[in-house]
Amino acid sequence: MLLLTSYLQVDSLSTEQIAEKLSTISSMPANELLASIWALVVPFAMNVLLAVVIYVAGAWLIKKAKRLTRLVMEKKEIDPSLRSFLLSFISISLNILLVIIIIGILGINTTSFAALLAAGGVAIGMAMSGTLQNFAGGVMILLFKPFKVGEFIEAQGYMGTVKEIKITSTYLTTPDNRLIIVPNGPLSNGIINNFSQTGFRRVEWKISLAYGDDVSSAKQLILDMLAKDERVLDNPAAPFAALDQMADSSIVIVARCWVKTEDFWDLYFEINEAIYSTYPKKGFNFPFPPQLDVFVKKES
Repeated sequence: MLLLTSYLQVDSLSTEQIAEKLSTISSMPANELLASIWALVVPFAMNVLLAVVIYVAGAWLIKKAKRLTRLVMEKKEIDPSLRSFLLSFISISLNILLVIIIIGILGINTTSFAALLAAGGVAIGMAMSGTLQNFAGGVMILLFKPFKVGEFIEAQGYMGTVKEIKITSTYLTTPDNRLIIVPNGPLSNGIINNFSQTGFRRVEWKISLAYGDDVSSAKQLILDMLAKDERVLDNPAAPFAALDQMADSSIVIVARCWVKTEDFWDLYFEINEAIYSTYPKKGFNFPFPPQLDVFVKKES
């Protein structure tokens, strides 16, 4: 039986050829024409019905996936700006996938469409490789939170307070009020020293004294200074002092104590000044670096 579908393929046909096919179709017996139409319409109708069912089911699954993703991100306390971007990205990606599936079910050739989409994605990815790396780094930072806004960190050779975390870069304000913009790609893959995470920091001083000075008295003097300061904490450990080194021209006393992160620099500088002004008054001597005398003998 001659099927109607063979006469409806009019791609690349001339006007005369199309007219000839239409004439042939019109001259077909009624029963043969109806059989051909039935053979053409029924599979297409079944494909349309299947496409509708898959679209409804796919739309429902996409809605559930977005809701579940939103709940997970809210539980993880992900930044709202990143949350909105990720939900939009997931929604668009899933809907594009659903449309491609439906087009394939309807019998439309998706090979060219998929190839064009893949080529465009590769081209965009190559052109924006650095930006995409920074974007991925920003997502990782916002997800795992190695630091937060307001914390003092050291990363990529810079120290500063985190002012803002954006999707591709992080803004740091240095102690001398410089604004440093660090790309999130290297930042997420590098070493991050977060001084604010625990809330406490250990301060350390090293005091060089002359040989012959009383070590016990030197240790007790620095411990007394620390004991009088209310910023010094006894937890996680009490203040500590010990003989650290016996260097070439001096002995070195090391002293350590714990303070709140915000008190670190103030206490460090104030105790430095107290050491310099108090130790000489108590009879201790700060040695000078070793000197080398060179004598030149002039021959007559």
